Amino acid sequence: MPSAADAQGGMRGGGGHRGGGQRGEGPRGAAQPIPMPPAPTTGAAVVVSDPNAKKILTLRVEGSQRIEPETVLSYTRLRVGIAYNNELLDQAIKDLLASDLFADVSISGVESGNIVLRVRENPIINRVILEGNKRLKEDKITKEIKLKPRQIFTRTAVRQDVARIVELYRRQGRFAAAIEPKMVTLDQNRVDIIFEINEGPKSKVRQINILGNEVFSDKALRGQMATKEARLTTLLSSNTSYDQDRLAYDQQKMRQFYLTNGYADFRVTSAVAELTPDKKDFIITYVVEEGKRYKFGDVTVDSDIRDFDGKKVAAGLSIKKGDWYDAKKVEDTVDSLNQSAGLVGYAFADTNPEFNRDKDTLTMGINFHIAEAKRSYVEQINVTGNTQTQDKVIRREIRLAEGDAFNSFQVKRSQDRINSLGYFQDKFEIKQSQGSAPDRVVLDANVEEKSTGELSLSVGYSSLENFIIQASITQRNFRGKGQELRASVNYSSYSKSVNLGFTEPYLFNKNIAIGGDLFRRDYNAFNFSGSDRQTTYTQVSTGFQIRAGVPLTEYWSLAGRYGLTYDQVGLNGQYFNSDGSCNVLAAGSYLCQAIGNRWTSSVGYSLIFDSLNSRLRPTAGQKFSLSQDFAGLGGDVRYVRTRVDATKYKNLGAGFIGSLHVEGGYIFSLEGKKPAGVDKIRITDRFYLGEPDFPGFDIRGVGPRVTRTPYTTDATGKQILVTDKNSIVDDALGGNKYYVGRLEVQIPLGSGARELGLRPSIYVQAGALWGVTKPVATASFPTTIDPVTGRATVQPQVTPVLDSTSGKPLFAVPATDGANAGLQTICAVGYSASATTPCVGSSVNTAVTSTTAPFLEQFLGNSGAPRISVGAGVNWNSPFGPLRIDIAYALKKVKGDDTKLVTFNVGTQF
Repeated sequence: MPSAADAQGGMRGGGGHRGGGQRGEGPRGAAQPIPMPPAPTTGAAVVVSDPNAKKILTLRVEGSQRIEPETVLSYTRLRVGIAYNNELLDQAIKDLLASDLFADVSISGVESGNIVLRVRENPIINRVILEGNKRLKEDKITKEIKLKPRQIFTRTAVRQDVARIVELYRRQGRFAAAIEPKMVTLDQNRVDIIFEINEGPKSKVRQINILGNEVFSDKALRGQMATKEARLTTLLSSNTSYDQDRLAYDQQKMRQFYLTNGYADFRVTSAVAELTPDKKDFIITYVVEEGKRYKFGDVTVDSDIRDFDGKKVAAGLSIKKGDWYDAKKVEDTVDSLNQSAGLVGYAFADTNPEFNRDKDTLTMGINFHIAEAKRSYVEQINVTGNTQTQDKVIRREIRLAEGDAFNSFQVKRSQDRINSLGYFQDKFEIKQSQGSAPDRVVLDANVEEKSTGELSLSVGYSSLENFIIQASITQRNFRGKGQELRASVNYSSYSKSVNLGFTEPYLFNKNIAIGGDLFRRDYNAFNFSGSDRQTTYTQVSTGFQIRAGVPLTEYWSLAGRYGLTYDQVGLNGQYFNSDGSCNVLAAGSYLCQAIGNRWTSSVGYSLIFDSLNSRLRPTAGQKFSLSQDFAGLGGDVRYVRTRVDATKYKNLGAGFIGSLHVEGGYIFSLEGKKPAGVDKIRITDRFYLGEPDFPGFDIRGVGPRVTRTPYTTDATGKQILVTDKNSIVDDALGGNKYYVGRLEVQIPLGSGARELGLRPSIYVQAGALWGVTKPVATASFPTTIDPVTGRATVQPQVTPVLDSTSGKPLFAVPATDGANAGLQTICAVGYSASATTPCVGSSVNTAVTSTTAPFLEQFLGNSGAPRISVGAGVNWNSPFGPLRIDIAYALKKVKGDDTKLVTFNVGTQF
C-alpha cells in the first residue's frame, strides 16, 4: 500500500511556526518563495464492493485548529462501518486538498481499521504586500487580486493573483513584467504574502510588416492603423505599445481603406504579433490579399414607401455608374436615404443595400431597397439626467412637440441647439425608440450636466500686455434657468477693466433675450522710445449697454442695443507745454487732436444668421452677421459704424475641420467739416488690426501710422537715420475701413495628443486697414549745407517758450543784472514781473527757447492693399493653464507695418 505522503499528491507549505508575538504583524520569518505546482483535482468517490475488504472501526481527525472535525470529515466519503481500500483513502486525501483548507493531509491506522486523518490547516493571511510597483498604483492592483487579509491562504489563489497582476501589466504594454510571490510565516499560523514585482520596460511595436500588398505601399497602409511603430516622431503617442484589441481594429481599418478604394474582395489572411526574446518589442506581420478593383455598376432604388419615387431618388444619389466602388459611399447613401425618409415622417425607415457582384466585368451593381414603413408621430419627449437645469430650458431648444409628425432634421437641429448651450457633456444625442404603436416615436433627451459656474483667479504672461492678473466669476446657467451672470476684473501694465453683466435668454418665458453690461475700462496706448515702452495716450471709458434679441426664423435673429459711454482721453505729462497746451512737436498733431472728454450715445442692431452645429466648437454650418451702430442720439460724437462678419465650417473628413472667415467694417462720420489734416473720426473710435486677430503682425501692427525716426551720426561724421526699431516712435492711428479673410484647417491628432489637450491648426490670412486723413506735419527742421564738404545736415528746431498767461515769448534776464539776474520776463529789454506792468530797466535779455532734436516724420500704411500671412498655431490645455502659441510669417506687407513671428499667451488658474 502506498504511503500517505504518496497518496495525497498535494502541496506542502514552507516555513515553520514561531512562538510569542501579538496578534497583528508579529515577528516575521525570512520571506520564502511560494512554489506554484499544478492545481489539485478532485476525483469521483470510490465505492468499495469487495466483501472481504476491511471496515473502518474508528475514525478520528487530528491537527485541526479552526475547523471542526465533523467539517473535515464532511469533505470525505469516509464513515465508521464502511469498507475501505487504498483507492478510497487516496480519494479522501484528494478531496481534502481540493477544499483549499489544508496545506497537508496524511492518513494512519490503515492496517488496523482505526483511521486517523492528520491535517495541517492552511494559514490565515495577515497582510498582502506589493513591492516594486511604480507604473501601476497599489489601489489598481489590490482591487483586482483576490487575496485579502484574514482570508485563508492557498497556493491556487496565489497563482491566480499572479496571473491577474501579469495581465494588468500586459494591458499597460509591459509584457516583460515578472511577479515572484513570497510568503513570510508568522505566529498563530499566519502569513504575510509579498508580491515582488519587476515591471520591466514597456513593450513597443518595433516593426509592422505587411505582405501581399502591391497596390498600396506599406507606409500608406500603416498610416491607416491606430498602432504606430516606435520612432522618435511618435514619442508623444500612446499607440506605440502593443494592444491585442487594437490589432483587430487595425485589420478593420485596412479593410475599410481597401473597400473605399474599390477592392471589394480584400481580406487579411493572417495577423501575427511576435514578442522579441527580450520581451521588449513586438513585431507585427499582416498577410493580405488585395483582389481585383471594382467599379459601380447599375445603381437603383427600390422603395416600398409610397412617398418615395425610386427613380427620382436614384437620380439624386452621389453614387454614379462607372465610379470606383467605395463602401463608405454606400454607407453614406444608406444613411442619407434613411434621413430623407425621416424628413417626411418615417422614423423607422430601413434601407438595405443589395449587391450584385460581377467578377467578369469587375462591377458592383447595387439596389437600395427601402422597406415599407409607417409615417411616425412623436408620442413622448422625455428629458432626464438634469438635476440643476430646469426642464423648460432643455425643452425650449427642442424643435418638435409631442404629437408632431416625426422629422429627423428637426431632431438633429434640436440636438445641436442643446449642445450649443454648453450646460451638458459633449456628444449629447437625442435617442429615438419605438412608442406604444408602430407609428409612434419616443424621443429621449438624457443629458449629463457639467459645471456651468466658473470662479477663477489667474495670473499669466502675454506678449501683448506682459504680466496679467484676472479675476472673474461666471454662472452660465444661473438658478438652472439658463441665465448668465458674470463679473470680472482685469489688470495689467497697460489696461485695467471692471465688467458686470447679466443675460436672460427667455424673458417671461417668451423667446426674447435681454441683457446688460456695466463697465469701466482704463486703456493705455503705448510706443517705444529706445528699449522702453512708454504710454502715449490714456483712455478711460465708463458706461453701460442694454440689449435685446428676438428670433425671426429658425436661423435668423435680430438684436438691438443701446449704449452710453463717457470717454476721458488724455496724454502723458511729457507731451504738454508749460502753459498746459499740447506740445505738438512732442506728441504729434494726431495725438493732440484726440485729447478731451466726450459722451457717446449710440443705438445699434445686428441681423444674424446662425446654422452652426455648435457655438462652442463648431465643425459644420455657417454664421453671418450685419451690424450697425449709430452714434449721435445725444452725446458729443456722431458716426455710423457698419460691420459684416461671415464664417463657414466644413468637415473635410478624417478629423480635419476647415473654416473660412471673412469680415469687414466701415465707420462714416456725421460730423461737420474739419480743419485740414484733422480726421472726422477720433482716434479712439477707429478700427485697429494686428495681434492677436492677425497673426504675423504685431499689436496694432497693420494700417495707418506715424513714425518718427531720429537722426544720428556715423563714424565718418555723416548724418544718418537710426535703424534700431526700438528707437523709432511708432504711433498706430487706426483706420476707418478694414477687411480680413482667414482660411484655416484644424489638424486631428492621435489619442495621446488629444489627451494632452492639443488642438493645432494651419492658416493663411489676408487683410488691410486704411482710410484716415493724413495728419499735418508736426515739425519742420532747418537744413544747412557745409560749404567745404557740401554735406547737408538737418538741424534741431528751436522754438520760443511762451508765457502761460499772456502767450507772449519769455526772455531771461542776464546774470549781470543785479536785481533781476536769471529771472524770466516777457520783456526783451528791462524787466516786468507780470504781463500787465511796464518793462523797467535797460538790460538786454535773451529769448528762452526749447530745442527739439531733428527727426524724420512719416505717414505710412494708409493703403487698402492686402497684407498676407501664413502660419500655424496650437491651443494647449497645459498644466499651467490654457496656452496659445502662433508662429506666423508675413508674406506681404506695406511699408510701415510691424511684423511679429511668434506670439503666445499663457495663464494659470488656481
